[in-house]
Amino acid sequence: MEYREYWNSILLKSEELNSLITSYWKEYSNIGTWQFWIVVSLFLIPLILLYFVVDRRRIFELFFFGYTVHVLWTYTDIVLARHGFFVHTYFLTPILPHALNMTASALPVGFLLLYQYCTNKNKNFYLYTLLLSGVFAFGFATIEAQLGMLEFHKGMNQFYLFLMDVVFVYVTYWFTKFVRRLGRKM
Repeated sequence: MEYREYWNSILLKSEELNSLITSYWKEYSNIGTWQFWIVVSLFLIPLILLYFVVDRRRIFELFFFGYTVHVLWTYTDIVLARHGFFVHTYFLTPILPHALNMTASALPVGFLLLYQYCTNKNKNFYLYTLLLSGVFAFGFATIEAQLGMLEFHKGMNQFYLFLMDVVFVYVTYWFTKFVRRLGRKM
């Protein structure tokens, strides 16, 4: 196949996939379904909670931490979904990443608030991260899977989610510490 033929085929298949996803969303994940409202709740409730409990004196540091968790998880989820390892079957809208409620709200806010708590109270961040990662991976993901809102394929499971949570949050923690040190030197 020639260069242009590949891109024409890719664009055509992309339009077909987008149309299929939009049709699915209209049929099964729209505003009239209870699953949609669970997804909306998992998106809005953490953000509302964050508004009331974030330490505003450290807002840039905390939001940097949460944003980094968000970016790491969003890009990873896009790759996992594209390759069929991890599928969110209900989502806010067909045009945004399907796990947006988790990768842009629940996970970043949860770990941001954990970071805030541990650094304010001198608690062991590494240990608490293991605990919260377990809650997200073995608790929330299991419930979502049982409700049919999440599917695992190709060997993906809750243990791998747990490991990814831990790795992403530890990397975010070290990166945040590094950026804080850079800021102090200036």
